[in-house]
Amino acid sequence: MVHEGSPLRLVPEPAPGTVAPRPPRTLGAVELVPGRVRAAVLTMSGAVLRRAEASYDAATALPADIDAALALAAEVFAGYHPVGVGVAAAGIVDPGAGLITEVNDVPALHGYPVTARLAALTGAPVRVEHRARLQVLGDRWFGAGRGRRTFASVSTGEVLGVGILYDGGVLAPAGGRSGAHMTVSASGEACTCGGRGCWKTVATTRWLRERARAAGLGDGATLAALVERDDEAARRTVEEYAENVALGLVNVQHLFAPGLFVLHGEAREGGERFRTLIEERLRSDVAAAGASAGAELPQVLVSGAAVDDVALLGGAGLVLSHL
Repeated sequence: MVHEGSPLRLVPEPAPGTVAPRPPRTLGAVELVPGRVRAAVLTMSGAVLRRAEASYDAATALPADIDAALALAAEVFAGYHPVGVGVAAAGIVDPGAGLITEVNDVPALHGYPVTARLAALTGAPVRVEHRARLQVLGDRWFGAGRGRRTFASVSTGEVLGVGILYDGGVLAPAGGRSGAHMTVSASGEACTCGGRGCWKTVATTRWLRERARAAGLGDGATLAALVERDDEAARRTVEEYAENVALGLVNVQHLFAPGLFVLHGEAREGGERFRTLIEERLRSDVAAAGASAGAELPQVLVSGAAVDDVALLGGAGLVLSHL
């Protein structure tokens, strides 16, 4: 299914002897994750002009099914000529080869040539990067990271990950991941990746729901609902969740000292209290380690960007970064 934003406008033919005005330059962005393809046309300043979405069965899809979903979503570019298309992809990617090399939940995406497929559909140059890494480019060009050379952008909620801009460049080592599978507890729970104690096992919505259920707070509890409750069990659950999110970010701060952490996704539901808990944890750890010489005191901001736009803004930022 395709959902469109603003309708296309028909432009009249120019009068004989006149020069047709050049169409405004636009950016293309695509998000390819398990079960879903989203695409959008954006202005050079990051405003979404038109968007589309297509779905597929992540467990049973064949590469041809991915092709079909990608082609359906790419219809959003009809009538536009984006200067480039940036793809925000799940899993492990090979930007140089334009491939998605591995996605745990989607066998059909292993080795999928996403840039070649989209270039054929759009006629525009296409680049791909990991979704969490691209998020930092969205913040760099259009959000709270504008003007900064170093900072971190964080996905929270069902999806967890960190993108880092360091001295003006995105940290994107070959084979690198988003940080969701960094080990924070050697004896922790089993993870979907096959390891144990991954950050993902304690700092995603799934953990929050399970912990709230175990605390007698009901099924399907949300962070927003828990923050609103005025009881000890809810307060402890929210505090533990903030601590778990901060666990991974403390490691990032120790390694790269980004100073600024921009939170996206579920963190918006936590409001000022949740943001403050994470910031205080980061600052206390930095102070305890004596990291004062030249290091910026960590600051945590919660992005105001719509959740559905975060990856698309990152894709647009990838295009701008290579113009």
